[in-house]
Amino acid sequence: MQSERKHSARLRALLPSFRSKGEPLFHGTVRGIDLTLLLLILLLAVAGTVTIFSAGFPYAENRYHNGYYFIERQIVWFAIGVGVMLLTLLPSSRFWYGIAPTLFALSILLLLAVLAIGIAGNGAQRWIALGPLTFQPSEFAKTTLILILARYYADNSERALDRKNKKNAFLYGTLIPFLLIGVICILVLLQKHLSGLIILGSIGLLVMLFSGISLRYIGAFGGACGVGVTLFAFLTDYTKRRITIWLNPEQFPLDGGWQTLQGLMAIGSGGFFGRGFGASVLKYSYVSEPANDMIFTILCEETGFLGAMGVVSLFAFFVFRAVKSGLRCHDPFSRLVALGIAGKIAVQVLLNLSVVTNTIPNTGISLPFFSYGGSSLVMLFFEMGILLSISREVPID
Repeated sequence: MQSERKHSARLRALLPSFRSKGEPLFHGTVRGIDLTLLLLILLLAVAGTVTIFSAGFPYAENRYHNGYYFIERQIVWFAIGVGVMLLTLLPSSRFWYGIAPTLFALSILLLLAVLAIGIAGNGAQRWIALGPLTFQPSEFAKTTLILILARYYADNSERALDRKNKKNAFLYGTLIPFLLIGVICILVLLQKHLSGLIILGSIGLLVMLFSGISLRYIGAFGGACGVGVTLFAFLTDYTKRRITIWLNPEQFPLDGGWQTLQGLMAIGSGGFFGRGFGASVLKYSYVSEPANDMIFTILCEETGFLGAMGVVSLFAFFVFRAVKSGLRCHDPFSRLVALGIAGKIAVQVLLNLSVVTNTIPNTGISLPFFSYGGSSLVMLFFEMGILLSISREVPID
């Protein structure tokens, strides 16, 4: 009881100082950022770009008659993304705190726009076209969900963590955040975007966990989400078929199970050291989407267990460094944003690896920094800029 009172008093003491006008909206410099974190971000982005070049060359040659199709575009997006990162690391936490509601409202408008004027692909309507470019608003929604939940808990932490008043704790700690998450999830569900729904729900659950609310309420929220996703999966023919294929991929070798079986073969054929960079056999019209969702299988084939574990270790070190930065933050908003971004990357990596190893049904989840895609890469760099901005506000060792 005494520790809870101390925790609540500490939060009350932190909030006024964070909202004070003494903190600038913009730092105006990149000095003070966590250089280790920056190096990890650049290593992951460069490794992903190089892997896209190797994995996507045959597919691009076959489909676009230009083996450099993917890498040319990814390098452009890489450069744009770095520019975005440099811009987003300049504002302080106070700026992101202030703009969070506006960005969240904008993400809702974009998700609604997808339903009205979005373009369809692979049986789903998830993209908005801007001239020759397309982007997924759901990627933007992942970031804004973290920001709005972080601001919400920063503003309402005293009531959300009130152990004496269970009604307040449930209302402000669980129900209202659940509604914020639910608005985004419903709009993504209407796009038939199951993977996006899972990731958004996971992000929301993690931010709620990091906020310090009762584990009982988090369990209830997680259970409700799990039941909802399960019902959606078993009541929709599209998802029921995916579950059937997941359980017995060998019974669908030329149909839905092809991608899974070829991906597993690529992972297994890499051995410990791999075939060598560029030497993959299964990227030649065997593994589907070799430069996108299944890129990790080609990485395994070419670099083997050693290379795959090297990439996984880079992700693990990045998440560790980001979590460490978040835990050292002086205000709840910055802490929750940093932990939320770290959690989002961790969840997406784990889900992608689970899909390519057939641990879970194939839901089309990309691997951060590695899977080909412009809007997702730029949004990743957008988040990295915010994370680096937060890192400036904590001690570095």
